[in-house]
Amino acid sequence: MKMSLQHKFVEFIPEKVEEGILYVSIEYCTAIHKCVCGCGNEVVTPLSPTDWKLTFNGKAVTLHPSIGNWNFECQSHYWIKNNKIEFAGRWTEREINLGRENDLKHKIEYFEVPDISKEESVVQEIPKPTIWQKISKLLRL
Repeated sequence: MKMSLQHKFVEFIPEKVEEGILYVSIEYCTAIHKCVCGCGNEVVTPLSPTDWKLTFNGKAVTLHPSIGNWNFECQSHYWIKNNKIEFAGRWTEREINLGRENDLKHKIEYFEVPDISKEESVVQEIPKPTIWQKISKLLRL
């Protein structure tokens, strides 16, 4: 039997987060729940292009990617798919560090502002007419 969470769409995250409920605030782009291992820690998952993505199919929610509670003593690791909890394998310290580096790399790439000074300019300067071109133009009138 798989564990599951109920989802609850809220504007504000309640002061008392209850076990077994995934609170989702679309307005504040945040989801929060108690760690499913039972340690009691609150797990905050920001919703953004570089953090977690939430899918709601009208009946259940899915968070992607997995939840790795690397800063908690429990270091639990699991997926929330269609309100069901799927436990994932434990990660080594090396895997955790590589995951963090990868996350940081994706954030930098996403938020990086291109340096247009290094790119070729697409605007070509039009040379100013010489004095002889100006005189020639006047004589043609």
